[in-house]
Amino acid sequence: MGLGWYIARRVAWSFVVTFIIVSVTWGLLTAAPNPEVQQAAQQAALAGDDPAEAQDRVRQLRGLDRPLHEQYIGYMTNIYTLNWGWSDSRAQPVTEAVTEALYYTVQYSVPWTLLVVTLGPLVGLYSSANQYSWKDHLATGFAFFGYAIPNFFFGIILLLIFGVELGWIPITYNTDVPVFSVENAIQLAIPVFVLVTGSIGGIMRVSRNESSEFMNADFVKTARAKGVSTYRIYARHVLRPTMVPLSTTMVAQLLALFTGSSILVEVVFSIPGLGRLLFRAIVAQDTSVVLGTSLFFVFVATIGNLLQDLVYTVLDPRISFDDR
Repeated sequence: MGLGWYIARRVAWSFVVTFIIVSVTWGLLTAAPNPEVQQAAQQAALAGDDPAEAQDRVRQLRGLDRPLHEQYIGYMTNIYTLNWGWSDSRAQPVTEAVTEALYYTVQYSVPWTLLVVTLGPLVGLYSSANQYSWKDHLATGFAFFGYAIPNFFFGIILLLIFGVELGWIPITYNTDVPVFSVENAIQLAIPVFVLVTGSIGGIMRVSRNESSEFMNADFVKTARAKGVSTYRIYARHVLRPTMVPLSTTMVAQLLALFTGSSILVEVVFSIPGLGRLLFRAIVAQDTSVVLGTSLFFVFVATIGNLLQDLVYTVLDPRISFDDR
């Protein structure tokens, strides 16, 4: 029992959540008109053939003439056996398309996540230590700026300035440059900055508010009376208890930005990552790619929430999973 049993139940529940989300997504896309059927009917009408026969032929070829429950059972079986089907819009297996897109998404999501997780709590702590000073007001203004401006609009403005006017960054993402190179760092600098600006504000404000409660706590006053250094007080006695409620905010905001804002950023900067893959699949109504990409996002969210609960036990040993 205890932590091991809790992890096992959470993993089992993740399969249930994945099943429900993928089922709902499949149902919505199945209810939408199929573009291949419509295109076949249009081509047949232009050629003087029977559009109904062309539609029936495409439905039979794609298996759309089968009963819905057979389509659903067959697809869900393939999903959980990692046979995610064939992408009609990309002419390749879905797993291969997701893997190729993930390669480019990781290149900007890893530095973005590290910067937010590192700078957000530290800037919030620094702002709390200098409460109501010009440093605090500057950090607060930066946080509100990140809240207010949309990521895609901010990205377009920076792309026009640094890409079109100054020519410092490429307008279109270049996939030929090596991953660990100066050229790749330059073309990813603006997308990472846009994502950091949009996500660090909320984490910084929560860190500031939470750490302010511990600045004048009795255990902090006792540590100062014993001659403990200021940096040690901030790191062990203020930042650590602040990270317990802050971890929930970080996971929630980072997952929301990863699944939402990454789509807009990749479309603006032409990064062939998961967000752009999902966007193009929705436009093309490529059901296999949409469901495969959605499944990956669900997997990331489930793992993130599980790690969030495990972080609780590291930051606050008083939390026990024996009765959960």
